[in-house]
This record gives sequence, C-alpha cells and structure tokens, in this order.
Amino acid sequence: MEEYFVILGRTVLLYILILFIFRLMGKREIGELSLLDLVVFMMIAEMAVIAIEDTKDPILHSVFPMALLMLIQYALAQISLRSKRFREIIDGRPTVIINRGKIDEYAMRKQRYNFDDLLMQLREKNIKNVADVEFAILESSGELSVMEKSKDESSNQKKFTIDLPLILDGKIQDEHLSQIKKTNLWLRQELKKLGYTDLKKISYCSYHNGMFHIDIKDEKR
Repeated sequence: MEEYFVILGRTVLLYILILFIFRLMGKREIGELSLLDLVVFMMIAEMAVIAIEDTKDPILHSVFPMALLMLIQYALAQISLRSKRFREIIDGRPTVIINRGKIDEYAMRKQRYNFDDLLMQLREKNIKNVADVEFAILESSGELSVMEKSKDESSNQKKFTIDLPLILDGKIQDEHLSQIKKTNLWLRQELKKLGYTDLKKISYCSYHNGMFHIDIKDEKR
C-alpha cells in the first residue's frame, strides 16, 4: 500500500513539474514544435515514466536532469530569438516548392520531399489539381502553406505575388530578392528613399504589390 502512495506522490509532483516546464517553453501547437522542443519533450516524458515506475530510485535523480534540460532549452531558445542563423541551423528555413505555378524539383530534392508528399498535403487542403496552385511553401514545421490561383484570372488586374520577407532581424534575404527579381542595391536605394538608412534596425521588411511593409526593432507605438 505504501508503494502506491509513493507512486501517487511522484506522479503528482512530476505532473506539476512538467506543466511548469512546458509553460516556460512557451505556447505552441504540436505541429509548430521546433526540433529543440520535440527532443526535450521526448526526453522529459521518458524520464518522467522511469521516475514513476522506479520508486526505489531517489526522485531527485530524475528531477535534476529534467530541470537541466529545461535550462538548456530555455538558453537555446533565447539564442534562437537573437540569431536567425541559429534558427535556420536548428529548425531549417521555409522552402518555396511551387513558384508562380511552377514546381521546383531541385528544392524538393534538397528537402527530401517527394511528389507523394506534395499531393497528399495538397489533398489535405482540398486542392485536387497542382495547376490550381500559384505558390506552395514548405514551412520549417513540415506544414505546406498554399496560395491558390485566382478563380477569375480574367478579372485579376494585378499579378499575384507572394509576400516574402526581404529583411529579417536586420539582415537582407538575398534569396528572396532574387525570387522577386530585385537586387540588394535596389532594396537599399528604395529604403533610403523612405528614410531607412540603418537596415540593422529593421526587424521585418516585405514588399507586396509595390508597397513596403516595415517594422522597426523594439519600436513603440
């Protein structure tokens, strides 16, 4: 009987501890978990099961590594917030699979993403024909974001373009510039005309239908 009370106490303690750890790690949907989050979740879950089952082992032997994992994940998350390069190494970057109706087979091979994956994810979004897709982006989470072609192309006066970030965390995204057929020099000149000379102060900049959307780092409204 005493053993059952020990199991009960360990279960409640670990439940509260895991809730605290996951709350500290932030609010994300399961499909949006980063690789870091997923690894930590799996390791903590495994440690919790072992701690509950092995009542003879001191619970601190499980709580200590769980707390250590939490601190490591928190530290890496802070680095990820400050470094786009670190985020790309850990989480990868979004990849344009279909660009203006054209499938990019090279991008698919690079991501080890095949046509069965593409067609399956299109069907999940109720899209039966690849020809109906203007843009499809494979997100770092593995989800496919899809933008369909206009249903009435004859009445669509403006050519549909994707809203790609041209600056992230103060760094120019040359790959995205090339996709909209613009140059680094063009971007700098256009932003200078708008009064933005220090690009490092720009946290986000996109260009859509001839208009810039610019957000300055830590700018208060």
